[in-house]
Order: sequence, then C-alpha cells, then structure tokens
Amino acid sequence: CEFICPSSGKPCSCGDHKVRNCENSLGAAIIAEHKPISYSEIDGRLYNEKELIFPPELALRNVLPLKLYGFGGINWYRPLKLSVLLDLRSLYPNAKLVSGNTEIGIEMNFKNAQYPILISVTHVHELNVLRIKENGLEIGSSVRLSKLQHILLKVITERDINETSSCRAISEQLKWFAGKQVKNVASVGGNICTASPISDLNPLWMAARAEFQIVNSKGHIRTVCAKDFFLGYRKVDLAQGEILLSIFIPWSRRFEFVKEFKQSHRREDDIAL
Repeated sequence: CEFICPSSGKPCSCGDHKVRNCENSLGAAIIAEHKPISYSEIDGRLYNEKELIFPPELALRNVLPLKLYGFGGINWYRPLKLSVLLDLRSLYPNAKLVSGNTEIGIEMNFKNAQYPILISVTHVHELNVLRIKENGLEIGSSVRLSKLQHILLKVITERDINETSSCRAISEQLKWFAGKQVKNVASVGGNICTASPISDLNPLWMAARAEFQIVNSKGHIRTVCAKDFFLGYRKVDLAQGEILLSIFIPWSRRFEFVKEFKQSHRREDDIAL
C-alpha cells in the first residue's frame, strides 16, 4: 500500500515505516500501524556525534587582496597590508571600514545608509596582532571578540591574580556580549569605534586604563587614553584618514580592582541599558 505520512497527510516514500492504508465504509483513510520514533532519531544521534569540520580545501587557499564591484556602483576592497589600507584610506577618506558587518549591515539594510566604498580590514596582518607583553596585553583592532575571550582565559590562568583584575572583568562581560556567532565575526576595534552609548565593553576599557593606538594615512602613530577617546554620542577622537590600530591593556596594579556589571532586559544576547 502507499504510505501516507501521519504528519502531512500526503504520500511519502519513507521505507522505514510499515503502514497499511485502508479505507473504511465512509472512505476515510486510517493508518493502522506505524513505527514509534526513538529519542536518538529526534536529537540526531543516529547520524553523527561530531560537528562538521571546516573544509580543509578552503583552509589551504592562499589569501589574496581583492577588489570587487557590487550592485549600484559599490566598490569593496580587501587589503592584506596596513600600508595598502592606509593608501586606500587616503584615497577614499569617506570610505567605511568593515570588519564583522554587525553595525554597517544594519545601517544599510534598515536605515538606508549608502556607502559606495567599503574596505574590509579583516585580513590586515597588523590589525590582527595579539601579544602578551611584560607590562600588559596588546590587542589588534581587527581581533575577533571570540579570540579575545580565548586569550583572556589564557592570561587569567597563567599570570598572577593581582595583574588580571581588568582581564577577568572583560572576560566576564564578554560572556553576555551577544551570541557566539556574532562574537566570531565582530571585532574589538569595530565595537570601540561604533561608540555606542549602550556598549558592554567601552566603559570597561576606560576603567581598565586602556590605551588606543591610532595611525594616520602617513603611518604616524599616536596614543589616546580610552577615557579621552569617546567624545560624545557615537563620536570618537579619530581624524579623517585615521584608523584604530590596536588596544593596550596594562596589567592591574596591586590592590586595584576592576568589576563589571550589566543591566539589561534579558540575561543573554541583549543590549545594555
């Protein structure tokens, strides 16, 4: 007999079930028997216990600088070197820098923002540095938040507890900072330069006495304290042609304590009030 799916009521070619389709005197279809669904079928354990890995063929591909032409005259660049990024910044001073696209994507899709020139900074080597120094932690502005989480746990484990008060506070705050998928693409520098008044981390950079390294189109670097970097609502101390290069967090001093608090409507995946 033809198998009728008990869920949809339509014919199905499933061979794992034995169903007898009979019609009573009124012409109604009656499913006489079916195989019960086990829990292992529901949670997927019959297929594979392991998650899919990243395709190794893609991991072996050489990373190349790119220039792509998009719909409506949009130009999208992906430089690999800081010098090239600075040249592009000098050539297109009004270009928008893109990292995780968690902010710009919203602006373009929901606020009708227009950015004819987009420059991706995800693969610039100098912006992805992550160094544990003798006097603190240096974080490139393109470092992903998930990668920052990982290095903070390493620092907290290996260094003296007196030195890691700031690191522990930032690590704890990152637990409630959006979801894992967002943290896998969102960058430290992107979150800082957005200068959102509801940012989870920007108050902590100030409390931790963080310093921001800023580079201009000629390669000159200046240092600004986090407390002086934020000038107002979504306004930061970045001149035209300048970009945020890195963040430096000094180790906490003895009897210096940094503690994080976040107030929001929900415990997870919510903006700070």
